[in-house]
Amino acid sequence: MEMILFMGLQATGKSSFYREKFYRTHVRVSLDMLRTRHRQQLLVDACIVGETKFVVDNTNLLREERARFIQPARAAGFRVIGYFFESKVADALRRNAARPEEERVPDVAIPGSSNRLQLPSIEEGFDNLYFVRLADGNQFNVENWKS
Repeated sequence: MEMILFMGLQATGKSSFYREKFYRTHVRVSLDMLRTRHRQQLLVDACIVGETKFVVDNTNLLREERARFIQPARAAGFRVIGYFFESKVADALRRNAARPEEERVPDVAIPGSSNRLQLPSIEEGFDNLYFVRLADGNQFNVENWKS
């Protein structure tokens, strides 16, 4: 049983990383897709009760937001793995502008999110924590988290 938690600004590659690495093995829980926190919580609860691997594909900017997923997953015996996506505002704005119009977020949302972002720490309850950087050719470089 495994819960993976993505963290980072909008347009930093989280959903693309999911499709590349976890599409065939983990249920995707995304507020963008589900549209309400209630629906999101229903799906998380179903994954926990069903002992199903899942990925929470949200920005998860704040420790308290992350705790809502980490605590119940750990209590149910899930391994908790975090992936923090490099979150440079200028890069995110450029990638956001290149998205199809229906997938773009308002430009003001990205710097606003950056101002709220709290870096994760292993002490939050992660079994493993990784740093993800988008490289040339839309390749992902994944490294162990360094405090």
